Amino acid sequence: QPKRKAAFGSVGRRIPYRILHVINQDGESLGSMHRAEALRLMDERGLKLVLVRENVDPPVYRLMTGQQIHEEQLKRAEKKKASPKPGVVQKELSFSSAIAKNDLEIKTKQLAQWIEKKHHVKVTIRQAK
Repeated sequence: QPKRKAAFGSVGRRIPYRILHVINQDGESLGSMHRAEALRLMDERGLKLVLVRENVDPPVYRLMTGQQIHEEQLKRAEKKKASPKPGVVQKELSFSSAIAKNDLEIKTKQLAQWIEKKHHVKVTIRQAK
């Protein structure tokens, strides 16, 4: 069993599979081919091979430029940041600009309790009609 790739990036010349499904940098399928043929294509075009999907038969690799790889890594990092971490509870509370004084006090007490419990708190303030 080959090791799983932890990060998205160029695999270089170490490809554990004999037959690969290759996609060019424009997203068009070039079909299944032997790894030697894929490496030859990579060298001819001055591109890098990137593992896209490993758990299919044959595994899917894509020819990409260094810039495309960098942009994809940035997208994945942003997506990872946006998703909440396991074990972290996120609470949300919304206020209206026409909130009564007593309601405001109760909601602020609730916020203080959540912050003490180390929850991530998101506050939304809406304008009254």
